[in-house]
Amino acid sequence: MGSQWSRDKTYLQAKQAGYRSRAALKLKEILKNNPVIRSDDNILDLGAAPGSWLQVIREITSGVIVGVDLNPITPVEGTKTITGDFTSPLVIAQIKEIMPEINGILCDASPRLSGSRSYDQARAIDLNVQALKIAESLLKQGGNLIMKSFQGEDFSSLYNRIKQDFYSVRTYQAKTTRKGSTEIYIIAKNFIGNGPDLPGEDENGHA
Repeated sequence: MGSQWSRDKTYLQAKQAGYRSRAALKLKEILKNNPVIRSDDNILDLGAAPGSWLQVIREITSGVIVGVDLNPITPVEGTKTITGDFTSPLVIAQIKEIMPEINGILCDASPRLSGSRSYDQARAIDLNVQALKIAESLLKQGGNLIMKSFQGEDFSSLYNRIKQDFYSVRTYQAKTTRKGSTEIYIIAKNFIGNGPDLPGEDENGHA
């Protein structure tokens, strides 16, 4: 890490707590305000490197946890990882083999930034759409989704599409987000799925 990261208070707090990156504290904040992971949920983490979200998820659920990233992830005890593009049919097949049922999908993935805000935002939205397609295909009815996105001209169309797939959708901006960033998280609860509505469940997917 460079000196900028060394001076980052959140990064130092995360490292002192044993997490691999500052993103762990961001997820803990998100889940404290949006408790969408249950104690036995199977969770798929897209864009999981370096593995800090896997560390946090493992603290919450005893279910199957799988992380996917283009870069290899140093093993996190109690989780499984796949190295590859999460849009690849081969990777999707691996996920299905490991996880016959998925209760929640988390996606903290973002494209390599070019410095052009409009271009980077468009690429980020495209990545969001790909992650949403995976959720539409693999997520169990009643399941939940947390997805990092970036505000901009394409954000509203993504948000409206997600609203068609989930009963409850909201946005959340973490306090640990760097000043000036357009980063925002989408919290989508209770996936509608392709079947009939689940009886007796609230917007969190709880019976």
